[in-house]
Amino acid sequence: MENGKLIIGTRGSKLALWQAHFTQKNLADLGIDSELKIIKTRGDQIQHLGFNKMEGKGFFTKEIEDALLRGDIHLAVHSMKDLPTNSPKGLCISAVSYRANPSDTLIINKNAVASEILKVKKGGIVGTSSARRKAQILDIRPDVEIKDIRGNVPTRIKKLEEGQFDAILLAAAGLERLELDLSNFEIINLNPKEFVPAPAQGVLAYQTVEKDMATRRIIKKLHDSEVSKCTNIERKVLNLLDGGCQMPLGVYCENDAMGYFHVWAAKAEEWNQPVKRINVSSATTFDLAERIVDLLNKK
Repeated sequence: MENGKLIIGTRGSKLALWQAHFTQKNLADLGIDSELKIIKTRGDQIQHLGFNKMEGKGFFTKEIEDALLRGDIHLAVHSMKDLPTNSPKGLCISAVSYRANPSDTLIINKNAVASEILKVKKGGIVGTSSARRKAQILDIRPDVEIKDIRGNVPTRIKKLEEGQFDAILLAAAGLERLELDLSNFEIINLNPKEFVPAPAQGVLAYQTVEKDMATRRIIKKLHDSEVSKCTNIERKVLNLLDGGCQMPLGVYCENDAMGYFHVWAAKAEEWNQPVKRINVSSATTFDLAERIVDLLNKK
């Protein structure tokens, strides 16, 4: 480690920096000094295209992973939902964080509130670039108009405030972490069992070089093993379906006090196609992801 410091790679958005500073604080509690290295990713640089028009996977992770492989940084902090399910050769996920609110949040302009389902006025313009969110909102409200929206969380809220959209969909975890003032809007927190979130939404992934055992031993102390039981199932479903940001897929798992796993999944062939929904409960994780994929493919 340079100057005895662990170098953390992160994107430069307010949310990414919150996540990196949160990690720094946890490391400091362990007596580990660290510093941040901000890295721009393709997803940050290309703001005029929706994810469905961008090729490949890892829009918000590849450049950070490349920095890890070059040895420019020791640790990458990712929103786990952005991280492809297969790490590049030589890298691994060494730990996952606690899980913040896994839900999606619908933020509505006060002048677009109506007595319709989800309170958005009939024919309202809803902003999201997520194929998963597009499919599920249209499944509930086929009358709304979907419009792509890009930019970080504060930028998207500003676009809503300016009247470019009647409502937007964002992850609740990011809104809560940034502690944004949303008092000028109507807020609807969507039940994750009904409006199913992205696999591992609300969780941070700590990625390291596989052979860097010194960093891995440190980062392992941040690991939440209970959370990983659920995210492993969610991400395995995504992996088996060979999906990425472009796939209209939601998977959410809970592990109850008795040790049972309950999984909700929602999938569409395309963002403007009907949504298939399933709910599976199991006493074991053995073949659970495979069962979910089989049911999604059969339904």
